[in-house]
Amino acid sequence: MRMTSSTIRTRWSPKPDTATPQHRRAAKAAAAVAAGALALSLSACGSSDEGSGGSTGDTDDTSNNVTLPKLDGTSLEVAAVWSGTEQANFKKVLQEFEKRTGAKVTFVPAQDPIINFIGSKVAGGQPPDIAMLPQPGAIKQAVDKGWAKELGSEAVKELGENYSQGWQDIGKVSGKPYGVYYKAANKSLIWYNNQVFENAGASEPETWPDLLNTAQTVFDSGVTPFSIGGAEGWTLTDWFENVYLSQAGPEKYDQLAKHEIKWTDPSVKDALTTLAQVWGKPDWIAGGASGALQTDFPASVTQVFTGGDQPKAAMVAAGDFAQVNIPKNMKIDTDAKVFPFPAVGDNGPVVSGGDAAVILQDSKGSQALATWLASPDAASIQAKLGGYLSPNKNVPNSDYPNAVQQKIAKALIDAGDDFRFDMSDQAPQAFGGTPGKGEWKILQDFLKNPKDIAGTQAKLEAEAAAAYGN
Repeated sequence: MRMTSSTIRTRWSPKPDTATPQHRRAAKAAAAVAAGALALSLSACGSSDEGSGGSTGDTDDTSNNVTLPKLDGTSLEVAAVWSGTEQANFKKVLQEFEKRTGAKVTFVPAQDPIINFIGSKVAGGQPPDIAMLPQPGAIKQAVDKGWAKELGSEAVKELGENYSQGWQDIGKVSGKPYGVYYKAANKSLIWYNNQVFENAGASEPETWPDLLNTAQTVFDSGVTPFSIGGAEGWTLTDWFENVYLSQAGPEKYDQLAKHEIKWTDPSVKDALTTLAQVWGKPDWIAGGASGALQTDFPASVTQVFTGGDQPKAAMVAAGDFAQVNIPKNMKIDTDAKVFPFPAVGDNGPVVSGGDAAVILQDSKGSQALATWLASPDAASIQAKLGGYLSPNKNVPNSDYPNAVQQKIAKALIDAGDDFRFDMSDQAPQAFGGTPGKGEWKILQDFLKNPKDIAGTQAKLEAEAAAAYGN
């Protein structure tokens, strides 16, 4: 999963729920990031800090706030689904660990869903030492299967010093610590090409009707309004979750996330009907539905910020991490701007996510690497490189390379424990996190045929009932 428009708006505060502690922690783990971030003004950021999403920042000046053992001769593997710039930046964090300990760390590219990839490695007797798991449900599954190993005292000490209780708790299963949330994400954002907006005379929308009007204004100027990375189903679940959370409210969101209400509920119908106001207009989507379904996430961002004043699309709904895919010649908050996902109901949505380091092979080396990833030293390296947000409260705000990211990071820390997690990330992997199956596939089909609301609901409910077992 890891800011606002020109006006500061009050967002909803999550109400107490009656979920189990595990689900409650997972459900709360996102809203602090997004709620706090969305409570800040982007236009006040100033454009003098000219960092781009792919900044190569200075990572040589690193602090030494964590004690690590000497690990000469130790070899470790870390698996994650990250690719491109995100992978390259994370490798620099691993390289600093190597420098400090003498260990050798290999990055293992994993396929989505990573829990299936890990399962195949475990079955073959060669699991990586650490896996970066993007869903609380995946952490629990790894624990239930006996793959995950509990964090040691040094890693727990780092977590206690550097993380709010909410971020510590979401990495726990049955009260025991298993996950170090190294990366957070704010997924309630829409990035846009400022030149296109200026040419069209369009303004940043605050409500869903405003967004539809802005899209029409952009379309009338000769540019397709939206880019959608529909080849990756999670981008579509993000669209749904933002609409649903704002329209149905946090209590319904929590209930649907735990399958306490059915996907045939009228609130789901309302959200799909709202989505169809965009998805049902193929001329508003770059390449139409078929083109969107062949566009991966990085390309969905890139095509908004290439092509001069005639890009393939003007806007893309994407998290803060989209910055790594924005071309370096496009200045953040000058050429590439962002506004919060507009309010569909009374309040704007606040959806977020994150990636946690989980130990699969317990050793002195793997525990040290988990400890390193829980430290501000590790997070600071990637923070300086851009396109990254850390829930570690001791990362200096000045380490983020531009004013926009500094505002996002400050909001994350200031928000404390009051947050909710991405709904599909809370779901069983078979429903909420498997390419070509479950919610991902059904929403891809809905993008192709947004008139079939009842059929889509029925399919979602059937898949959810099978996955949740209730």
